[in-house]
Amino acid sequence: MDWTEDGYFYQADLFDFTGPAVSVTPDLREDPGLEDDWWSDLKSALDGIATAPGTKITLRSAWMEEVFPKYLGIPAPTEVERVTGHGDLQWANLTAPRLMILDWERWGLVPAGYDPAVLWVSGLLVPAVAQRIRVEFSDVLDTPAGRIGQLVALAEMLQAVDRGYYPELAPSLAEQACELTGVTPPQVIATGFVR
Repeated sequence: MDWTEDGYFYQADLFDFTGPAVSVTPDLREDPGLEDDWWSDLKSALDGIATAPGTKITLRSAWMEEVFPKYLGIPAPTEVERVTGHGDLQWANLTAPRLMILDWERWGLVPAGYDPAVLWVSGLLVPAVAQRIRVEFSDVLDTPAGRIGQLVALAEMLQAVDRGYYPELAPSLAEQACELTGVTPPQVIATGFVR
């Protein structure tokens, strides 16, 4: 499509139609009933992305040094294993029934396990889906590096809650953070969103 407006020429090209997003919001509110093949395709896609060369760091150590104490009540890790990842793998950036991964502006080097951990934390309101993520990605999430990826995803979402986003997720995020760290998140104490 071509058009001119206010003296500027615009051109738009459609290369491919995408399917509908799994969710209209980044967080998942109901079970989308994803097929086993969809989960296999996602796992294969993330495994492939992880092996691609990456150059930019998506989540910097300085940010972790700030948010870990503030939102998790623990010091930031001193060493973080990084792999190439999407960097914003949440439910509005995935399509179904055919898997497509959208919105690549944050791709780069992320903590190992971060991408599936973002899906996990943004799916905590649907326990069956959150559990499916834990099972599908146990090979990375159940490792020391994957634990750091989970903590980064939790800290990021707790920071979003602190900024007024995803208030319904707050109790589940706090519970999971406490389970992984053994510490009640400081912001939970300050705001009182504990179960």
